[in-house]
Amino acid sequence: MNILAPVYYLYKRRLNQQIQGKPIPKHIGIILDGNRRYATLRGIDFKSAYEHGAKKLEEVLRWSWNLGIEIVSVWVFSTENFSRSKDQVELIMQMAREKLLALKDSKDIHEKQVRVRVLGSRALLPAFVVEAIEEVEEATKHYDSRYLNILMAYGGRREIIEAVQKLAYKIKNNELSPEDINEETINQHLYTAGLPDPDLIIRTSGEERLSGFMMWQSAYAEFYFAEVFWPLFREIDLWRAIRSFQMRERRFGR
Repeated sequence: MNILAPVYYLYKRRLNQQIQGKPIPKHIGIILDGNRRYATLRGIDFKSAYEHGAKKLEEVLRWSWNLGIEIVSVWVFSTENFSRSKDQVELIMQMAREKLLALKDSKDIHEKQVRVRVLGSRALLPAFVVEAIEEVEEATKHYDSRYLNILMAYGGRREIIEAVQKLAYKIKNNELSPEDINEETINQHLYTAGLPDPDLIIRTSGEERLSGFMMWQSAYAEFYFAEVFWPLFREIDLWRAIRSFQMRERRFGR
């Protein structure tokens, strides 16, 4: 028996009590960092580590929904990640297809009416991944109770570049004038069009940077950096992030 278990239980109960009855972020973003370092720590292969990370995401989604969080945006693969070894990229793409198709048939997704969207540059993804994306998005497109945004082949700068290109084409085709461009028109041309900006952004593994995560949308988000590798992220780590968020006074630049 773990002699620290009762202490941990009491701490968890107290932490839960501390966040009850206070504002909960509507939209959280999570940078899932530390899978490969977790593999090294545990002496396991990358595939096993990514499987553990995928399982952790299922848990974190349930924890988030239980708290009343409506929108969860998770960054699973960046445009820069394509520079990893061919074997690693192929492994991740195959796993991405499997997990997307599993989401399409997920009991939790359909019971909680979660709309799943994949945000990123699909032109960079293999056709079999794009097909899986289209299937899960089609299967959940009528839901609006909760949202799960999966950022894949995503880069913050690339998102803004693509938005500027769309606006430039509209100006070229006389569909828009330069004077019409403001924050709202830019928002409408981002991957996240129609969704509110994240209130809280969490990054695991101890790294304290955003690395381009939702560069435009994160302007007034609160940040929380957890020391733990993603597959080891616990419910109390989420609650700590929520508690930290609740302790801050949001000014939105005012």
